[in-house]
Amino acid sequence: MKVRFWGVRGSIASPGPETAGVGGNTSCVEIVAGSERIILDAGTGLRRLGDEMLRQGAHKATLLLSHFHWDHIQGLPFFAPAYLPATELHIVGGSDGRHTLREKLGRQMTEPHFPVQLDDLPATLSMREVKPGQTFAIGEARVTVARLNHPGGVYAYRIEHEGSVVVFATDTEHYACLDPVLRKLAKGADVLIYDAQYTPEEYAGSAGRSKVGWGHSTYVAGAELASAADVGKLVLFHHDPQRTDAGVVDIEARARALFGDSVAAREGMAIDLGPAVSERAA
Repeated sequence: MKVRFWGVRGSIASPGPETAGVGGNTSCVEIVAGSERIILDAGTGLRRLGDEMLRQGAHKATLLLSHFHWDHIQGLPFFAPAYLPATELHIVGGSDGRHTLREKLGRQMTEPHFPVQLDDLPATLSMREVKPGQTFAIGEARVTVARLNHPGGVYAYRIEHEGSVVVFATDTEHYACLDPVLRKLAKGADVLIYDAQYTPEEYAGSAGRSKVGWGHSTYVAGAELASAADVGKLVLFHHDPQRTDAGVVDIEARARALFGDSVAAREGMAIDLGPAVSERAA
């Protein structure tokens, strides 16, 4: 598997000179597993991924959505391949029992918010609703779903392919202890992409308003989880929109003091899970 980051910010896109090094686009991660392209979240980073797909002549992908807060879906209306009849986009997301996946995605593409409706897109869109604990296949990749802690609910995904494992766990809150559901999902993963939006001080409220209950986590909780789950690499993700490049570097250094193989996600960063990683998993 090859992992590439197209959007690493949380809550709202944050362009500007103080965030240009890390990147200001919201949540979007690409995984290429064999012949399959798997996209995790459709934040504003999806726009540039779509442009790259067009350059490659690629017209097929599976989009796994963690949840439907705007920063995780607002790139979909600007995903250029969706405007081509040759494109096949398979969209996977959680069910809330009230609205279908198509209804939830279609709401942002209605007047007066957007001039093109979801059903008007020329691409072939297929929708699949999944439930916690479910496992399904994308080509030769195996995907397992877990529900985590976030207002309105959020889904994490474990993607396995040829002995390599990536876990995507954004927008989740750790509370007073490690989440046993996430610990199980992340067990033995080569890469854990984890929400580290706040510092412990910000989360507790000693540096401003408390963020408890807001549905996000810290690098400390990420390091503890990575150690407990025997993870290979911890990727700090969903950076706060007000976090400068220097602030992200500082958090990265703090995380490395707790868990040596920690890295802050940056736009354009790539991780190649080649034979060495497969041997570790074996």
